[in-house]
Amino acid sequence: MKIDVLTLFPDMFAPLEQSLIGKAVEDDKLSLNLVDFRKYSHDKHNHVDDTPYGGGAGMLLKPEPIFEAMDDINAADTGKKRVILLDPAGRKFDQAAAAELAQEDHLVFICGHYEGYDERIRTLVTDEFSLGDFVMTGGEIASMAMIDATARLIPGVLGNSVSPETDSFQNGLLEYPQYTRPPEYRGMDVPFVLQNGNHKLIAEWQLKESLRRTYTRRPDLLVGLELDKTGKRLLREVKTEEHTKQIEAEQQK
Repeated sequence: MKIDVLTLFPDMFAPLEQSLIGKAVEDDKLSLNLVDFRKYSHDKHNHVDDTPYGGGAGMLLKPEPIFEAMDDINAADTGKKRVILLDPAGRKFDQAAAAELAQEDHLVFICGHYEGYDERIRTLVTDEFSLGDFVMTGGEIASMAMIDATARLIPGVLGNSVSPETDSFQNGLLEYPQYTRPPEYRGMDVPFVLQNGNHKLIAEWQLKESLRRTYTRRPDLLVGLELDKTGKRLLREVKTEEHTKQIEAEQQK
């Protein structure tokens, strides 16, 4: 996959040179090109923003630097690409969106700053995304989060191909609790079922605990979620157990 990022602050992307994403770049599984679009400004002071027509607070990104940076990107690669604008009004980015973008060959991220964009910039864009209902100082951190979440789903980026399949949200549920050695630490034991080698029981425990974590922390994720017969049974058990815990906790107050 090839990723171009239009940004005023390319040095902010240094964290992507580390860990698995950096290794993916080294192994040519991922190409990351940072484009400082200030270089496409049209005056000696390298201004990329200006006051909005009609008045208003703040400054807007001018269209010329973004358009001309995109001209060079399109000239270097005439193939299909998804051009992503980071904007609070965009589609909320989630695991499904990451999996969708991971199927693409070429992504372009446009990171804004100041009060917003000249509206004409949106004509270059295929997708608008937001990390949530909050406003950040710029699109760099949001784009890094999206790149990290997307790139790890590219085949071969993660060492274990099974890892993405068990991630939180991958099947609509939060991930189940996990443990490693030692089996006992400071009075806390690894559940026996995980140590007995019975893969069927382990799989059922994992599903049940995934349902429990989702039910207690993000019940909204269960709305409309399709479960098989086993999943429905385990969810009923979870609800009964958690209800019992709640009653016992209230009685102890």
